[in-house]
Amino acid sequence: MKVQISSERCQGHGRCYDLAPDLFGDDDEGYGQVLGDGTVPPGQERQARLSASNCPERAIDVLEEET
Repeated sequence: MKVQISSERCQGHGRCYDLAPDLFGDDDEGYGQVLGDGTVPPGQERQARLSASNCPERAIDVLEEET
C-alpha cells in the first residue's frame, strides 16, 4: 500500500499528520506531505485509510498494491 497527497487539493488542514504522524508531515507552509516514498509500513494501513477518509479536501490517495 502507498499513499500520496495531491498538492492541488491540499488546503493545509493538517488532519493527515495529526492522525498518522509516521506517514505524513507538513511543509514550511503547513501543507501535508508524504514522508519517505509513500510506502505504508505493515501495521499502519488503518492510519493511512483513516487519514484519507478524514481529509476534508480528499487530497490523500491510498494506492492498494495488487497481488
